[in-house]
Amino acid sequence: MSSDVRFTDFKSDKQPTWCPGCGDFGTMNGMMKALAETGNSPDDTFVVAGIGCSGKIGTYMHAYALHGVHGRALPVGTGVKLANPDLEVMVAGGDGDGYSIGAGHFVHAVRRNVDMTYVVMDNRIYGLTKGQASPTSREDFETSTTPDGPQQPPVNPLALAFASGASFIAQSFSSDALRHQEIVQKAIEHDGFGFVNVFSPCVTFNDVDTYDYFRDSLVDLQDEGHDPTDRDAAKQKILEADKEYMGVLWQDETASSYEDTHDVDTNMSEIPDGAPEDGMDLVREFY
Repeated sequence: MSSDVRFTDFKSDKQPTWCPGCGDFGTMNGMMKALAETGNSPDDTFVVAGIGCSGKIGTYMHAYALHGVHGRALPVGTGVKLANPDLEVMVAGGDGDGYSIGAGHFVHAVRRNVDMTYVVMDNRIYGLTKGQASPTSREDFETSTTPDGPQQPPVNPLALAFASGASFIAQSFSSDALRHQEIVQKAIEHDGFGFVNVFSPCVTFNDVDTYDYFRDSLVDLQDEGHDPTDRDAAKQKILEADKEYMGVLWQDETASSYEDTHDVDTNMSEIPDGAPEDGMDLVREFY
């Protein structure tokens, strides 16, 4: 891995088309800075994204990238990492992409504990499709399709990850640049599945979960002296419904990544000498 990479090396020449003020700008900048700080370079980084505003991130970052289908970014990221363990794989998604249509994939990606990082830009609304309630929207959040609110409690993604056996659970805020970078960096450095839910405000369609709201309500676990290796303390924080936390809530330092458990260390993207011709022989024999 390169040691002299700057975060600007991860910027592509494509200009983001997110709304001015969108929280995704800060989320992406923190991801790029974290990648550079951990010694990664665009040549050894693969970014996978699904559908939604967050899905454009692979276009705006200079790295290997794939813009997948709705809710299916995690299986692609898993396949990329297991095919080439030498790559730093980052999967990006939104609260709709990850906790609705992609919820099943989220649960299984968490329990497999493949060594990659999953960053979810949680704006508590569907932004790309013009402001419908998402799985993390408040129960009384009024939208054009839910004029009386969703009338059901929001998904707690941290609790979902914890119940699925996550080895790393964190939460950050896109506007707090330094802390966001630090938290994503810890997720990258974690040996296993690093999950970070990022509060990334939608300035166009969500006038409730705003920058001011998160600045006033967020509690930084670093200031509270929280021990992320204490399972009981992590569980208590994750299940507290009346507080919004920022920081690493849970990290199981004893858990083994999927790669370590199953001795996955072969780069399958490297084709041995003679393999293509051997492969063609098999094709001819088959037909």
